[in-house]
Amino acid sequence: MKNSYVIEYLNENEFRKKERAVKKYNMLAYKKLIFEFYPNFRDGIFDGVVVSKNAGEGIVKYELKLPTDSTFAKVYDDIVLHYTVYEQQKIVMLNNITPDDILMEGHQKELTTYKGVPISKSHAEKDMFKINLLNMLGK
Repeated sequence: MKNSYVIEYLNENEFRKKERAVKKYNMLAYKKLIFEFYPNFRDGIFDGVVVSKNAGEGIVKYELKLPTDSTFAKVYDDIVLHYTVYEQQKIVMLNNITPDDILMEGHQKELTTYKGVPISKSHAEKDMFKINLLNMLGK
């Protein structure tokens, strides 16, 4: 068995809510997270972009872009997993999944979709305008 890392959460309750929203609105991203990225983390394989590194402490922060529908990404931004690796303690700390607003809203209430993209109840007109504009421009 390789050097196995333990997965922990900065705030498990908040993180799980966002994870469930990803599952509901982007099954491909959720499957990659559960069946590819998490097992890789346990095996010490860290995907994504290094955002900051503290070599002395052995702390590395990553951002991992999850598969995101192109229209969703243009309206809300990419779905990104933010995590920190503590190399000496063999811990992977799952910090956050962004974009926060749409994922938290998607967890709290069922979002309606417009042309295949979930839309926020708080600014539905703005989201639908963006989706229509992207469709007019031919993406």
